Amino acid sequence: MHVIFVEPRFPANQRFFVRALAEVGATVTAIGEGSKSSLDGELRHLLTHYEQVHNVCDEEALLKAVSFVQSRAHVDRLEATVEAHILPVAKVREKAEIPGMSYRAAFLCRDKPAMKEVLREGGVPCAQSTGATTADEIRDFAEKVGYPIVIKPRDGAGASGATRIDDDAQLEAAIASSGVQHEGVEVAVEEFIEGHEGFYDTLTLNGEVVHDFLTHYYPNVLEAMRTRWISPQFITTNRIDTVAAYEEVKEMGRKVIDLLGIETSATHMEWFFGPKGLKFSEIGCRPPGVRAWDLYNVANDMDLYREWAMLICHGRPSQTASRRFATGIIALRPDCDGTIVGYEGVDALYRQFGDNIIDAHLPPAGTPTQGVEAGYMANAWIRMKHENYDVLRKILDHVGESLQVRARP
Repeated sequence: MHVIFVEPRFPANQRFFVRALAEVGATVTAIGEGSKSSLDGELRHLLTHYEQVHNVCDEEALLKAVSFVQSRAHVDRLEATVEAHILPVAKVREKAEIPGMSYRAAFLCRDKPAMKEVLREGGVPCAQSTGATTADEIRDFAEKVGYPIVIKPRDGAGASGATRIDDDAQLEAAIASSGVQHEGVEVAVEEFIEGHEGFYDTLTLNGEVVHDFLTHYYPNVLEAMRTRWISPQFITTNRIDTVAAYEEVKEMGRKVIDLLGIETSATHMEWFFGPKGLKFSEIGCRPPGVRAWDLYNVANDMDLYREWAMLICHGRPSQTASRRFATGIIALRPDCDGTIVGYEGVDALYRQFGDNIIDAHLPPAGTPTQGVEAGYMANAWIRMKHENYDVLRKILDHVGESLQVRARP
């Protein structure tokens, strides 16, 4: 099995996919934007060949590199795991006649209005939404649906670039900053769904779910990424197979995968549950961000990177999820933007909960801070585990209240 993997260097866990492919016996060629000299010793050992392109999202450049590799050896798979790479790789995959994720499936997972149109027609409950290229189209949608609404990039991931709109003044400000006054700019406009938010992740084989994981956000992402004082967290439950209410989420996820034509792939699906019941938000045909697979691995005594490689290369799973732990991450925000000067409560935390800590990232004094909107791993964070989901949630709440990251402007 010869697999071309796109961009092995960044983000840091990309090498785990390369390692897993090699471990299950694949010959691995990589295409990336760095030079061959930028590859470290581990990647050089794992890769049989490497091709550099100026931009892996440039379909013409990527196709040229893939065609060159094909001229020297048969290629069985062309794979990518980063959101921005999925669509161009799918286009090149079809042009190069390599089996794998179709361009249609990749497009529908990337384009939110098109995605939701297909799913609504298939009976999946979604927020009302549309694509808009003019200010008047956005205003018409707001008048029809009512506030609150959300404006976001048509191909954005998660809450990235999303703006909640609660009144006419906010609407006009959002329209002005959206760029729709410029030719060729299109945004997604959606009904804002009240309720609790979580995500449902899978590994699929020929369209069937072979592994799944369910995670809760506290609080919802849009609020978490806009509010400094909150120490946001997400927690993966180990009760996915025993809580009856989760069956509705799992059923919806399987239906979404079928309607979008996702075959053998990782998936990441966001959902809401509130006064209007369970609502689908969006899906990506790639692994979740924020290294959520690391949490799943600890929670289930498995290696999902290797399992992904087994499905890609050998068409069968090789591991079973133990559901032994609930696992979670809590992001710890500095009290202001600037430079980290120190921490309060770290020693006490390790004394009390050392056995529950998976790992932690506490940047040293002198490290520049990143903005709240930069995400869960932007500054300090701690990942933890416990056999009981409810206990883990209380522990993470305690961490957020007791561990302080001090900074100076």
